[in-house]
Amino acid sequence: MQELHITGDAYADRLLSDNPLALLVGMLLDQQVPMETAFAGPLKIEQRTGAVDATTIASMDPEDLLDAFRQTPAVHRYPGSMATRVQTLCQELVDEWDGDAAALWTRDAPDGAEVLRRLKKLPGFGELKAKIFLALLGKQYGFAGGGWREASAPYGDEGALRSVADIVSPESLAKVREHKKAMKAAAKAAK
Repeated sequence: MQELHITGDAYADRLLSDNPLALLVGMLLDQQVPMETAFAGPLKIEQRTGAVDATTIASMDPEDLLDAFRQTPAVHRYPGSMATRVQTLCQELVDEWDGDAAALWTRDAPDGAEVLRRLKKLPGFGELKAKIFLALLGKQYGFAGGGWREASAPYGDEGALRSVADIVSPESLAKVREHKKAMKAAAKAAK
């Protein structure tokens, strides 16, 4: 596994690199906010609650977690719904994976298709988000299960610059942003 460089904040990136739950929560938060904001969220959660572990977050009073999400700067643009989603995700990890986010991609040596299936069962993870996260695991987090590139296609494609899975520097972030902007423009033009 290499050191991640997603947020532009050394502390937030270190947490993502060292804590599989932080990375999973960052991916969950990655909607309707800039990627850097989403993936910096786990550090804000840790600073405000004292922990980024599934058992602690799942057992927190929902109002206390919501308060942590609402502090300025907010963890997410939609603190109420995202605090609930993060807590629901953590509860699922406690119930199904003994609180261990990494078990999603390590338990029983799964291949890429199995990890994709496991991710898609998580609250807040549809097909697209699951594929992007699988590509991130394969490209930057050391996951080497067979078929991960195929299961995460097109996000697992070698040399792609289309998602958070491809961000390794400020330059690659700029290229991913260009790709996303072009995709949105194409979708808007198709309407």
